[in-house]
Amino acid sequence: IRRIHPMPATTADRRPPLSPDTVPGALRLRAAAHPDEIAYVFLRDGEEPGETLTYRDLDEAARTRAALLGSLGLTGRNAVLAFPSGPEFIRTLMGCMYAGVVGAPLQVPHRRQGVERLRRVADDAGTTTVLTTAEVKHDMEWRFGDLPELAGLTFVDTEALSPAASPNGARFGHPDPDAIALLQYTSGSTGNPKGVLVTHANFRHNVVETDALWPCGPGSVFVSWLPLFHDMGLLFGVLLPVWAGVPSYLMAPESFIRRPARWLEAVSRFGGTHAAAPGFAYELCVRAAREGGTTRVGDLSSWRVAANGAEPVRWTTIRSFARTFAAHGFDPRAMCPGYGLAENTLKATGTPWDREPGALSLSAVALGDGRVELSDGVGAGAGAGAGAGAPVTVVSSGSPAPGTSVRIVDPVTREPCPPDRTGEIWISGPCVAAGYFGRPGPTEETFRARLRTAGPAAPGGRPEPDAHLRTGDLGFLYGGELYVTGRLKDVIVHRGRNHYPQDIELSAETAVSGLHLNCAAAFAVDDGVRERLVLVVEADGRVLRVPGEQALRERVRAAVHEDHRLTPDHVLVVRRGALPRTSSGKVRRRECARRYADGTLDPSSVPRDTGTADPVRVPR
Repeated sequence: IRRIHPMPATTADRRPPLSPDTVPGALRLRAAAHPDEIAYVFLRDGEEPGETLTYRDLDEAARTRAALLGSLGLTGRNAVLAFPSGPEFIRTLMGCMYAGVVGAPLQVPHRRQGVERLRRVADDAGTTTVLTTAEVKHDMEWRFGDLPELAGLTFVDTEALSPAASPNGARFGHPDPDAIALLQYTSGSTGNPKGVLVTHANFRHNVVETDALWPCGPGSVFVSWLPLFHDMGLLFGVLLPVWAGVPSYLMAPESFIRRPARWLEAVSRFGGTHAAAPGFAYELCVRAAREGGTTRVGDLSSWRVAANGAEPVRWTTIRSFARTFAAHGFDPRAMCPGYGLAENTLKATGTPWDREPGALSLSAVALGDGRVELSDGVGAGAGAGAGAGAPVTVVSSGSPAPGTSVRIVDPVTREPCPPDRTGEIWISGPCVAAGYFGRPGPTEETFRARLRTAGPAAPGGRPEPDAHLRTGDLGFLYGGELYVTGRLKDVIVHRGRNHYPQDIELSAETAVSGLHLNCAAAFAVDDGVRERLVLVVEADGRVLRVPGEQALRERVRAAVHEDHRLTPDHVLVVRRGALPRTSSGKVRRRECARRYADGTLDPSSVPRDTGTADPVRVPR
C-alpha cells in the first residue's frame, strides 16, 4: 500500500500579513510575530541537539553584528565570511544583510591551497576584511601567519561583541530588493574565482519558486549537512527555512562524511520533510546500508522532498536508494531531481514533490551525435554495463517554475535547437543573478547571451527575453521537462562522436569492486599530435592490494572499451582524496586536467602507468 502524500499548506497560509520583499525582512517579521519559535537547531557530532536559535535570538544577534560592522565602516562594502557550518555563520550572514555589507562566504582554509584561494577571493572582492570566529582566527594566525597570502588581511572575530554595541532601539534600513545581497563564489578553477552577484530579489524569487515546487507546510522540517557557504547548503539549510518559517536541523559536513547514516537518522528522529544533497550523498547512504551501517535509521516516511542536485542525476542512484530504504518507509516520489547553478541563485528546474522522478531511455549512438532518439525500455544507466549500441538512461530534472524560461540553444550558431537535438541550456527569469563582480566581459558573455533568431514563443506564451544566462551545460527538453546530458567544455570527441565524461567515469567506478563512487575523472588532452583520453582513478590500499594496481588499470580499460567502444590512452591511479572537487563534492575535471598537465596530480606513492597504452606526454 503506497502512502499518500497530504498536500501541505503553502507558506502564504501562515506568513504575517505583510509579505517581505527580502529574506532579512522575513526574519524581522518572524521575530516580531513568533519570537520564541525555533529557527535552527545545530546537532553535536551530527546527532544530539545542541545550540538552538529562535527567531528572537537570531534577530538580536544579527542586529548586534550589524552595529559592529557599521562601526567598522563596512556598510556598502564587501567582506569575506570564513566560518564553519555553525550558528555564528548564520548570525553574521544576517548581520551583514541588516547592515548592507556584501558577504562572500568561503570554506575555512585547512591547507595552504585553501589560504591561497582565500587570498584570491579577497582580492577579487576588493576587500581586506575577513569575518570569522575566534577559533578560526587563532588557527589561521598560528598555522599560516607567516604566509605572504595573509599579508594585509584583517581577521575580525564576530563573537567578541558586546550586546551593548546594538541598543534594543537600533534600527537598520530595509535593503533594496535590487541591491547585492551576497557574492557567491563559484567552485571553478582555484586560479580564477568568480563572484556571482546575487541580489535580495534573486534570493526572494528563488525561495518563492522553490517553496511553490516543494511546499513547506505546517509541520515541515529541514535537515541538512551541506556546507553553509555553498549555494545549495545556504538556500536549503538557511534561507528557505527562515522564509517559510519552519525549523532547520543542521549538522557539520564532516559529521555526514564520517558516517553518512547520521543524515538519515536525523531525518527519522526529527521528522524531516525536506533534505537536499548532491547525488553522491544518496550513493554513500546506499553503500552504508550494504555494509550494515544504517541499523539505527528509523522511519523515513515523513521525508517528502529529497532534492537531488547531482551532475548528472543517475537513474541507478534513484532506483537503488528507493529500493534500499523502502523498508524504512521512504516513498519513491520523495526523490526530486533538480537542476540549478549559482548563476541562477540556485534552483532552475525541479521534479514536483508528489510525482516519481522520470527518465528516458535513449540511443547512446544518437546521443553521442547530439540527437535525441528514444529507445525501448529504460537501460542499465548511462555507461553502466551498456554497450555502445545499447540504450542510455537520462533522468528528468523536472520543469522550470512559471517565471523561469529554459531554452536549448546551439552554442555555435546561437539558434534554438529543434526538439530532437541536444544543445546548451540557456535560462532567463528573475532568479538569474546580476553578473560577475568586477568582470564586465565574462558577465556580458555569460549573463547577456542573445539568440540569433527568436524561435518559438517561450512556454506559457511569454515574449522571448532579450538576454539569457548561458549555463555551459548540455541537455534537451522533452515534454516540457529538462534532461541534462553533460558539460559543454567537458564533452570528449572521439572519431566524430561525443562522449560524456560522467558516463566513462561511471564505467570506471563499477569496473573493480572496492572503488568508491565519484572516484574518477575523464578528460581529453592534446599532446601536440592528437587528443588523447585520460582517466584518473582514486584507489585506497585495499584496492591496490587486490586485484593490484596493474590489474585495476586493465579492468578499467576493458570496462570503458566494452561500454563505449573507446580505450583510455592513460589510466592514472592516485591516492584517495587526490582528485580536486567542488565544495559540494563534484569532481572538477578541468582543474584535474590542469594538474595532470603540470604534473602536480601525480602522487609519489603511486608509480606511473605501465599499462597497455603509452602514457600521454603533454608539452610543458
